[in-house]
Amino acid sequence: MNRYILILDLVDEESSIKQYEAYHELIPKEIDQSIRQSGITSMEIYRYANRLVMEMITDDSFSFEAKAKADQENEAVQAWENLMNQFQQRIPGSKPTEKWVLTKRIFSLN
Repeated sequence: MNRYILILDLVDEESSIKQYEAYHELIPKEIDQSIRQSGITSMEIYRYANRLVMEMITDDSFSFEAKAKADQENEAVQAWENLMNQFQQRIPGSKPTEKWVLTKRIFSLN
């Protein structure tokens, strides 16, 4: 099991944020299947203002590279990503190709 925390900003406009949240109340079946088939066993997204934080828990078969390749070949995922792009903006300092940015854990209380 692996845990990843990623961040992303939304366009800072209240009606846009509400619309984004509404889309996530019930994601399309094809998107759910794509996520699960990639080895992601749990995914949660939290929001503060326009900042999103995603927690992904994966099995050992998961890789970001394989997920990206599968997503590129999946028309439903591409349609979903194109739809979500209108609500999202990149984190300052991220690469032009990055949307969700992987964070670095700096503390853990075990």
